[in-house]
Amino acid sequence: MTKRMQISLKPGERIFLNGAVVRVDRKVTLELMNDVAFLLESHVLQMEDTTTPLRQLYFAVQTMLMAPRDAEAAYVLFGQQLSSLIGVFENKAMLTSLLQVGTLVDQNRLFEALRIIRSLFPVEDQIINSDSAASLNPVPRIDAAPPLMEITL
Repeated sequence: MTKRMQISLKPGERIFLNGAVVRVDRKVTLELMNDVAFLLESHVLQMEDTTTPLRQLYFAVQTMLMAPRDAEAAYVLFGQQLSSLIGVFENKAMLTSLLQVGTLVDQNRLFEALRIIRSLFPVEDQIINSDSAASLNPVPRIDAAPPLMEITL
């Protein structure tokens, strides 16, 4: 059974629906009556905002969701980044969440994976900004593969 979902948008707000960018000119409520891949504009991370390892991981998953033609390359990049992060973070809650993200991506539950990664941003920020930095070894930007594409809404 498919779940129905209602999404309210403000004038000028955009939403990504199954590969299309939709902008509304007035306040509107959309009722999604079948399974659909979507991201609200506020959840889309721009390439220039991929300044931390977790934000880079988020961008790879976002690319899988928003650009299905690039999903294979994004999946490879995601795997490389996830392995690197699991090897770097020592925080048990972070590691557990990262393993869960890997499972969700393997199950093609990308929206749920994005939600978990987003929830980890404050933890990552705290680790990076902590004076002791004991939970995170210094990590350069993960650029093992060329950028997939810049997604602009």
